[in-house]
Amino acid sequence: MKNQCQSCGMPMKGDAAIAGTESNGRKSALYCHYCYQDGVFTQPDFSVEQMQQFCISKMKEQGFPALLAWLSARQIPKLKRWSSPRS
Repeated sequence: MKNQCQSCGMPMKGDAAIAGTESNGRKSALYCHYCYQDGVFTQPDFSVEQMQQFCISKMKEQGFPALLAWLSARQIPKLKRWSSPRS
């Protein structure tokens, strides 16, 4: 699971350029830069359903077939951000 963002599911594959940043400037091992910057989520008020719709729309914009985008988004509720209790 560390090979994908634990918020949106985007593949990270150890690419430091894709990693988000912690409040101390270090690269996040869990979240991509689209979801997480300076130690906070870029869309803190998103529900899991909103994240799914957002990701589906972005994938379709990038040319992914609608079915593939939908199937990928179905995995989002299983990711760490959404499966852990929120504080």
